[in-house]
Amino acid sequence: MSPALLRNLASVSLIALIALCVAWELWLAPLRPGGSWLVLKVLPLLLPLFGILHGRVYTYRWSTLLIWLYFTEGVVRAWSDRGDSATLALFEVALSLVFFVAAAWYARMNPRS
Repeated sequence: MSPALLRNLASVSLIALIALCVAWELWLAPLRPGGSWLVLKVLPLLLPLFGILHGRVYTYRWSTLLIWLYFTEGVVRAWSDRGDSATLALFEVALSLVFFVAAAWYARMNPRS
């Protein structure tokens, strides 16, 4: 895969994960009607966004560690929740895995820091 394709894949999956988490906790399946403070879980995802969009290898490296928090949350909620929330959790797992693979592969292909 080309580095440009991996960058795009990582960027799109990160932006999609941010959008999914916001929509999930505010409109699609919030814990409480009208939205939930759990929407604040997207704030850590905003930290690597600028570096990912600009192709900074160091950001790709450390964000592969951060993404495991979202993977874990998705697995737990897919297992414990029911209905729409469980489906959204599976999407969270998928987007986390896509981001991890794309970011790790991009960082490995670009040894500069």
